[in-house]
Amino acid sequence: MAADGWRSRHVDVDGHDVFVRIGPDVPGAVPIVHVHGFAVSGTYLLPTAERLAHRATAVVPDLPGYGRSERWGHTLGIPSLAWALLSLLDALELDRVILVGNSMGGPIGLEVAHAAPERVAGIVLASPAGGVHNQPFARALTQLARDAGRESPRMARIAVPDYARFGAVNALHLFAELVRFPSLERIVRVPVPTLGVVGTRDPLMPPPRRVREVGTLAPPHVTIVAIDGAAHAMNFSHPGELAHVIECWLDGREITDDPDQPGVSRVLQIAQGSGPVV
Repeated sequence: MAADGWRSRHVDVDGHDVFVRIGPDVPGAVPIVHVHGFAVSGTYLLPTAERLAHRATAVVPDLPGYGRSERWGHTLGIPSLAWALLSLLDALELDRVILVGNSMGGPIGLEVAHAAPERVAGIVLASPAGGVHNQPFARALTQLARDAGRESPRMARIAVPDYARFGAVNALHLFAELVRFPSLERIVRVPVPTLGVVGTRDPLMPPPRRVREVGTLAPPHVTIVAIDGAAHAMNFSHPGELAHVIECWLDGREITDDPDQPGVSRVLQIAQGSGPVV
């Protein structure tokens, strides 16, 4: 992690050790914090984080109980993980950040944005899991199994050890909570500029037609983009295209496809919102 200016830190959060990867310092820019999904560590987020590290200091934590971070004696739910993330920002002395959350990282980021909007300059929801499309629980498990066959085989080398460490019982309990999370209600009332990015091969996400309908309910500062060909863990499988979309949004530019990267991006929302001024 020392290569190319990246470093690792162990940070005390409420008396517990939290492992954090930090990219090269970019003075004057709002830091970008990458928030991982359920049962996995932040390792799979690094391909996208590294591509955005030139424009803002990148922060990639393992949330409490995940990866190289200490367990807290019980599995933290989404509200508790959001509180832990806010506490981590305090420990790192980060007053205001951009949040980039994948899967469960999306609901965690939404909880932080609703609880402390002054701390969040903008939020990116990459494949934000949770809600009616993932219900009932058996349907969500089927979707998860289908997605496993659509992810890059290289993802298994990261996810399998992380899942084994997290534990099957903990994973089932937390996945059940994630399925019940009211993602739609949180998105349509989100108080900060928001970019939602979905993959057209992601069985955990509604089809583009339904996503477009949801977009009509969202406030003007929510923009929704689809990446054709991406599955759920797009931060790992399509990092170049995702980073390109995020940079366009952050700059307030028209969101276009990067022809040099896998996947084809297209804006689904008719009235595109503007990105945060950072």
